[in-house]
Amino acid sequence: MSLLTLSLSELQARFRADETTPAEAIAALDARISDVEPRVQALLYRDTEAALALAQAADVSKPLGGLPICIKDVINRQGDPCTCGSRILEPYRAPYHATVVQRLLDAGAIPFTRANMDEFAMGSSTENSAYQVTKNPWDLDRIPGGSSGGSAAAVSALEAYAALGTDTGGSIRQPAALCGVVGLKPSYGRVSRFGLTAYASSLDQIGPFARTVRDCALLLNVLAGRDSHDSTSLDQPVPDYTAPLGRDLKGIRLGIPKEYFVDGMDPRVKERVEAAIKHYESLGAEIVEVSLPHTEFAIAVYYIIATAEASSNLARFDGVRYGHRAEAPKDLMDHYLRTREEGFGSEVKRRIILGTYVLSSGYYDAYYLRAQKVRTLIRQDFLAAFGKVDALVCPTSPDVAFKIGERTDDPLKMYLADIFTIAANLAGICGISVPCGFVEESGKKLPVGLQLLGPAFGEEKLLQIADAYETSTPWSKEFAPL
Repeated sequence: MSLLTLSLSELQARFRADETTPAEAIAALDARISDVEPRVQALLYRDTEAALALAQAADVSKPLGGLPICIKDVINRQGDPCTCGSRILEPYRAPYHATVVQRLLDAGAIPFTRANMDEFAMGSSTENSAYQVTKNPWDLDRIPGGSSGGSAAAVSALEAYAALGTDTGGSIRQPAALCGVVGLKPSYGRVSRFGLTAYASSLDQIGPFARTVRDCALLLNVLAGRDSHDSTSLDQPVPDYTAPLGRDLKGIRLGIPKEYFVDGMDPRVKERVEAAIKHYESLGAEIVEVSLPHTEFAIAVYYIIATAEASSNLARFDGVRYGHRAEAPKDLMDHYLRTREEGFGSEVKRRIILGTYVLSSGYYDAYYLRAQKVRTLIRQDFLAAFGKVDALVCPTSPDVAFKIGERTDDPLKMYLADIFTIAANLAGICGISVPCGFVEESGKKLPVGLQLLGPAFGEEKLLQIADAYETSTPWSKEFAPL
């Protein structure tokens, strides 16, 4: 078990000291997956033989040489399935690498296993997958968060050292919080989206899950940077994100947004987050209260913009060129209707219908255009706040992981699980969730996540601030009792 509990950085050090090999790490993961995966159900695909072949040829002197990385099943890797958690893409095999996968390979990493997810990244619990419901490793009766619940659960259950996920409204940070791992959402444009199956193109961002902040920084060093295949990726310098780790917090100002400490929040979560804020004060950070006055509109704005973009993006899944195809259609219209009826799940259908409605004639100005204007106001709130502070500190989720099935009949209550994470995507800023303690429930420990938000392209300082908390607290050393 000791090999499995290493962080990515520690594993890399072992490789370079000839104390273990990439093939031994793959074999350890494979055995662990065989043991716990029937209970956790975090993964949809693994090809151990192909991973071992890469491990045998790995150059451990490369930035990620020999390190195995789990990939969310919405990111294309040539030759592998990319179902996006949907029946409509069940027969599809990716014909090319996503840019992030190519960058991992170029850095010497080994893409190993593909993680379960909410269908087309639409969900907050990973209950919307067409294949299986992923369980939270800390309590198998509870959800791991979503939509990247498989990635978070795999890292938490020691089935992966690190994983890639995507964050459209909190889908990295929220499951990271609920599974007790670290999850980083980079700024919009920091990481290429080429090869990511789009949900909402102005909101989606790829980012890492790992056991430590340092591991996330190590991965971001490779993932970040301009890509000619993605016109939304920006040509900004890529610093060494591991360089500022370990520095003190002298002169750092942290803002506490009063709108993120609301009634209805689990008081135990609030208590843990407030304790983390006091800890930051003891580390030398200055704590300042700030306001983000348009926060109350974030949920409504998000579910107008995201569904509108989803309606447009998912129009391509019609069974003509790839994916599921209805059998023996009577005509072209019957082919379209039955292919999409059979291939899409209920949540995806719900969001397509809502998105089509807000874009329709007579409603476009009332909903979509107005939502875009309010989105600008939300972004301006963050710009004003970051004029006063270096980062914001708040809860990642208003509560701990809930029971499987508890919210499936109440979509609105499910959507509110992302109330503290959505605004960062609307504003295009960076954010990270780090473990900040546990609460006891029914005799089990459930993780609580602390969210830190930084300005666009402010990942360097954000990681420094997150690392200072993590390395001075014990939470990253605790493992789920599987």
